[in-house]
Amino acid sequence: MEALLISAGKALVVLVVGWTLAGFVSGLVRRRVMASETIDDTIGNFAASIIRWVILLIVAIAVLGIFGIEATSLVAIMGAATLAIGMALQGTLADLAAGFMLILFRPYKLGQFVDVAGTAGTVKDINLFVTELVTPDNVQIIVPNGQAWGSVITNFSHHETRRCDLAFGIDYGDDIEKAKAIITKLAGADSRVLKDPEPWVRVTNLGDSSVDLTARLWCDAADYWELKFGMTQAVKEAFDKEGISIPYPHTVEIKREA
Repeated sequence: MEALLISAGKALVVLVVGWTLAGFVSGLVRRRVMASETIDDTIGNFAASIIRWVILLIVAIAVLGIFGIEATSLVAIMGAATLAIGMALQGTLADLAAGFMLILFRPYKLGQFVDVAGTAGTVKDINLFVTELVTPDNVQIIVPNGQAWGSVITNFSHHETRRCDLAFGIDYGDDIEKAKAIITKLAGADSRVLKDPEPWVRVTNLGDSSVDLTARLWCDAADYWELKFGMTQAVKEAFDKEGISIPYPHTVEIKREA
């Protein structure tokens, strides 16, 4: 009994030290990578995750050794239980394999805004098993790597520039060319709108109550939302000032006399 308590004490010390060491080393690797301009943050973050799990595996083997279970015996036991473990951890192993594929092909990186498995957010972490996203309203989303790799991935931050499409409806009695000129002038005056490709404004639809104009503006990806919000407000204010009306559906109620 005394020998067992001594072994348990040693195992606890090894476990605590190993756990602390794993966190320290992986954190050190992650910080060094973040400070380096030549190493991709995504690869460094993934490498730090691998290092942490390798150290923890070594610690687990060391703890078992304290209780008299040799590594060779452990391998034999694991070999005999491979089928059962594989069935039980099928999803986890799939996530692990998918994690390596995500790092190999890198469809997204840390800090990019993506849509993964139907969830949109900024990539905060990619480790061996999961991808962590943060939504615009600061909600944490954990996506298993298997689901991420097996689904359609939309990366909104992959390219440096994006096209911002804006739709405006004007009344059938309004001057179309005047409305187009207003939008074009506002686009030319906005420093966020790129000159190449040139801003584009066209009539794209004849609706039930409006003539629909579409403006296609190119901007830096980081300016997309501010440009979209800013131009929408600026066009509305300019239309009001120049007498261009934006129609809205009307409901007509017909009453029958008894």
